[in-house]
Amino acid sequence: MGDADLANLSDKLMLTTVVLYIIAMVAYAADLGFGRRRAKLAADAEVEAKVLVGAAGAESVDAGTAEASGDGAEPERTQIEPAKLAILLNVLGWGAHLGVLVSRGLAANRWPWANMYEFLTAISFAAVTAFLVVMLRYRARYLGAFVMVAAVVALGVANIWLYDEVGPVSPALNSYWIAIHVSAAIVATGAFTVAGAATILYLVKSRAEGRGTLREHGILARMPSSDGLDRLANGVTMFAFPIWTAAIIMGAIWADQAWGRYWGWDPKEIWSFITWVIYAAYLHARATAGWKGRKAAVLALIAFAALMFNFFGVNYMFSGLHSYA
Repeated sequence: MGDADLANLSDKLMLTTVVLYIIAMVAYAADLGFGRRRAKLAADAEVEAKVLVGAAGAESVDAGTAEASGDGAEPERTQIEPAKLAILLNVLGWGAHLGVLVSRGLAANRWPWANMYEFLTAISFAAVTAFLVVMLRYRARYLGAFVMVAAVVALGVANIWLYDEVGPVSPALNSYWIAIHVSAAIVATGAFTVAGAATILYLVKSRAEGRGTLREHGILARMPSSDGLDRLANGVTMFAFPIWTAAIIMGAIWADQAWGRYWGWDPKEIWSFITWVIYAAYLHARATAGWKGRKAAVLALIAFAALMFNFFGVNYMFSGLHSYA
């Protein structure tokens, strides 16, 4: 398969990825909105059946269960369908997304994150990967709809406004350091995105709890407690921060090899450091000053905003040695 064929395959896989993510997003939303309510109804039906067992014997159980839920197996099967569909489509989309990067890298004969289109595609892939890991480890399926929204928007922006044809890179990027420095930045940004989603949900839920407006059957009620969301955001940030630190250090080493200095106060370097400082302040405040809850969440969102500005704002508002990105 030639380079043009691989590039065309990458573009087709991108369309497949976006479609799968959109359907997965809808399925996650359906699961979040109705899945746990159905689970509660099924549990109520089971409790009612047990009560009937004690009161009227086995025959009454069959009749009571049928009256409460129709086919006894049906509520459970209906309950898990949106979740299974969402996860299946998410994984299939993740596979297609991986194919986008691999086929484009093979077509260009280089690491596929040398321009804004490729970088944003890679970051969204890292965010989805981080979500899948968090979902498996912490049962955080409730983040699925929000992460899918972010991934779809990112890929939409990449394809509509940032798309570049497959081509060679500038001499400064023709280095093995792109596989180390940029990869670390991509992984950290993807993880920070998942932490940011958890932080936003924490603020929304804690606000509803404080005002007493948390509805029993609302979407927020089907999520973990605000403390749980806060801990999840902190845990993911603790994972991402050392990787971001390593990315900055490796970037300085690469800068010395490419430009003859470790640090030159380039806008990208400045804002990468500003982002690092704010995230460091967030983690330090939690560890030493006992910060948690709203104050810590606001600081985390400021750090995430700095991260996004470092990616979008710096690349388009300032000129510097990183302008090729």
